[in-house]
Amino acid sequence: MIDRLRSLATGWTYLVPVLAVVLLVFTWGRDLPGAVVAVVTLVLAGAVLAAVHHAEVVAHRVGEPFGSLVLAVAVTIIEVALIVTLMVDGGDKSATLARDTVFAAVMITCNGIVGLCLLVASLRHRTAVFNPEGTGAALATVATLATLSLVLPTFTTSKPGPEFSTVQLTFAAVSSLILYGLFVTTQTVRHRDYFLPITRQGDVIDGDDHADAPSARTAMVSLGLLGLALIGVVGLAKGVSPTIEDGVAAADLPHAAVGVVIALLVLLPETIAALRSARRDRVQTSLNLALGSAMASIGLTIPAVALASVWLTGPLVLGLGPTHMVLLALTVVVSSLTVVPGRATPLQGGVHLVLFAAYLELAINP
Repeated sequence: MIDRLRSLATGWTYLVPVLAVVLLVFTWGRDLPGAVVAVVTLVLAGAVLAAVHHAEVVAHRVGEPFGSLVLAVAVTIIEVALIVTLMVDGGDKSATLARDTVFAAVMITCNGIVGLCLLVASLRHRTAVFNPEGTGAALATVATLATLSLVLPTFTTSKPGPEFSTVQLTFAAVSSLILYGLFVTTQTVRHRDYFLPITRQGDVIDGDDHADAPSARTAMVSLGLLGLALIGVVGLAKGVSPTIEDGVAAADLPHAAVGVVIALLVLLPETIAALRSARRDRVQTSLNLALGSAMASIGLTIPAVALASVWLTGPLVLGLGPTHMVLLALTVVVSSLTVVPGRATPLQGGVHLVLFAAYLELAINP
């Protein structure tokens, strides 16, 4: 009976990705009525959850820290595809979409997800423990990528406005790819042990002691279904994006709120996976997911939109305003102070969550 219930509980993760692609075929390029939008939204949410399930199956097969990398890259592919497809149809009003979405991803991951995970782990286990070497390296990479891609455009003078010139944008894109590649090499090859969970005595936990790894066949099936789920999420999100934009406009919110909604949507899988790890006292895995997503969001999105700008019309605004630069600087300082000890209490989690709340409040009421 238990096996039957477990089979029913996981069976939907095989059905929903296929259903999402089928629905995408019938709705692509069409104006959708309200009832259809509701159905598409439900299937879209199911596809996101199915994606995280299959990404976790693959991650369990390959082990940490490769597992966190798989999920981070998968989620970022969703984000990049959403941004590019919305920019294709958005014209001048989407000039800031890439900036808004990437910055939202940084704030959600570095403050929202990190804060939640530290709070959950420290409340459940008194303190949250992690490896400061690996986490510090990830934070330094995120801070550098964010500054090069989102802060410098505000101060450059080669082109009017907070925009990069073509040469500057090319440099930022190539630098982002190089830094991301160096980090992945460090995380998975040269210093893999820096990114593995640790015990309260500081010993590295290499392997998952909660369940046997899935077979190679199961992992390959999940990899294929993960791809279908990602295609479904990207396509269906493009279909409901006019509804999101209309809803933001009807609520009299700034257009930047569209980027926040997109980032919240695509980072839902990361949030769920990170919280699961935090509850199991695998805080390092949670931080790998959070900071890895922030890093991948910048390191892959900026090159993608730089390439897309070749055929896209209209400006590409990447520079942050003063308010957001203050929030970014404060996030980097607070995150550094959180990482250095290698341990965190509920206070640190609360500080990050307050920063995240401040970002949301200013996004709604700038």
